Amino acid sequence: MEGGKLWQWGVFRSLLAILQWWGFNVTVIIMNKWIFQKLDFKFPLSVSCVHFICSSIGAYLVIKVLKLKPLIVVDTEDLWKRIFPMSFVFCINIVLGNVSLRYIPVSFMQTIKSFTPATTVVLQWLVWRKYFDWRIWVSLVPIVGGILLTSITELSFNMFGFCAALFGCLATSTKTILAESLLHGYKFDSINTVYYMAPFATMILGVPALLLEGNGVMDWFHTHPSPSAALIIIFSSGVLAFCLNFSIFYVIHSTTAVTFNVAGNLKVAVAVLISWLIFRNPISSLNAVGCGITLVGCTFYGYIRHMLSQQLPGTPRTPRTPRTPRNKMELLPLVSNDKIDDKV
Repeated sequence: MEGGKLWQWGVFRSLLAILQWWGFNVTVIIMNKWIFQKLDFKFPLSVSCVHFICSSIGAYLVIKVLKLKPLIVVDTEDLWKRIFPMSFVFCINIVLGNVSLRYIPVSFMQTIKSFTPATTVVLQWLVWRKYFDWRIWVSLVPIVGGILLTSITELSFNMFGFCAALFGCLATSTKTILAESLLHGYKFDSINTVYYMAPFATMILGVPALLLEGNGVMDWFHTHPSPSAALIIIFSSGVLAFCLNFSIFYVIHSTTAVTFNVAGNLKVAVAVLISWLIFRNPISSLNAVGCGITLVGCTFYGYIRHMLSQQLPGTPRTPRTPRTPRNKMELLPLVSNDKIDDKV
């Protein structure tokens, strides 16, 4: 009986973690799209800057004031040599995501973001000459095929938004790969990551946002019928973006890798459905099929990664491989949490 109650509590805790993660993630995406489309605040750099500021303050409060998370101490030299370069890529990743959301529908943007596993594997193979099991390559086929079908049949296609989303995938992959070398020795959770990187990102983005969008923001402020209410929504999206990072930490520690992967793909489907119900962007049947194929491919990819990670040392591998990997983890791409969306 006691074991059954513990199992039920574990299931309930996992379900609660997933639901609150879905809630924060989908809400942030919808709010950002609402800001760009309904509030006519077409300034993605400024929105990103607001998110960085809110996240910097939130992380400081959680770690320094409320002491809900212990601070991971980083040397001053490492701050500039290791954290700052990561923060630069981190900043580019967030900005490109918001730029793409400014120009293309949520459904299309979320589908393209699912391309990240493929870009990560290809980058590691081309640049770092890393070997991957043939099953990893096979699992990428439906992802690439689904993205191609979705792109070809997208009724609201915008080349600038598409390129921003695609380069956002490359930035996410680069950030993931660099983290292995630059953050070696530091076991950062999502809150400590935000604590160190969000202030740097604010510093990096502040001047470009002011120069490129400052005048436009002032004109918007003077011409918008309800600027105060709109600013409340914009800053609320920043607060929720930080809460999303906190929810990511909770869901990772409350679910298994397989559950997390499946929940991440279902989250994309939920975001696509809710965004369509709100914004009513046209979606053709082939476009929906392409999105579905991509999500199924991501789930299959996650399953293959999990299966290979559980493979015992010494298990026979495919013959005539170009090089024998040093250990079983070399068979896996560095995408530990593919479905974590950096919505800071």
